[in-house]
Amino acid sequence: MVEEVQMEYKDVVEYVRNEVKIGDILEVSYNRIFAPGEVLGILQEDEETGEGLRVSLQLTGKILNQAVEIDLKDFEEDLIELHHITDDKDLVIEVL
Repeated sequence: MVEEVQMEYKDVVEYVRNEVKIGDILEVSYNRIFAPGEVLGILQEDEETGEGLRVSLQLTGKILNQAVEIDLKDFEEDLIELHHITDDKDLVIEVL
């Protein structure tokens, strides 16, 4: 069963940091982009370079099937929704 919740951006980043694991499915919707894929890795923020929390995904599209890295800080204003799928849960997060 799909659970739906709403979160502020900062809470979404905390959720990704603490709950998303390698091998999970993460579908990210931001600024007219929909990027579904398997999580390959999560890189913590880098204060020296100013990069935010970064998620590497192996895209699972029919046309594109490549690895991408999404810096959540770059999409703070444009992040719309995350869909996190594991063996145990199916959670849709609407970003407020």
